[in-house]
Amino acid sequence: MGQILHGYAKTKETIRRAIQNRKESIAKLSKHYNLNPKTIIKWRKRSFTKDADMGPKHPRSTVLTLEEEAIIVTFRKYTLLPLDDCLYALQSTIPHLTRSSLHRCLQRHNISRLPTVDGEVKSKKKFKQYPIGYFHIDIAEVIPIPTAQQTDR
Repeated sequence: MGQILHGYAKTKETIRRAIQNRKESIAKLSKHYNLNPKTIIKWRKRSFTKDADMGPKHPRSTVLTLEEEAIIVTFRKYTLLPLDDCLYALQSTIPHLTRSSLHRCLQRHNISRLPTVDGEVKSKKKFKQYPIGYFHIDIAEVIPIPTAQQTDR
């Protein structure tokens, strides 16, 4: 599998390793690899060749406070409700809570997926075998639900 580099990366691990191992001057290496001398200095100082992680070291919400996140996490752990049910129950407590901010919060705390319960998974049934030429039609009745406009009339 290939390396995952950020959009502006000009070096790969092999070039970085070569920069660290070669004893040539910074000017020669920067000319040879067509890199800024500051890049050569940076990779010579480092003891590793992997790209440093970009982004926040401790991800947190820009919308929710730590107390609100604690409320969400505690609520989810004790109720084990699905995402939408958690959203509707918590919106009275946290009015600015959106579905996406709730989902991101649950992902940060590794509780976005509900645990599977033993016996919950139903075995899949195979379709009944019919002789060739048999025509099967499933019929379902769709009942329209009145909208707010229809009920106001």
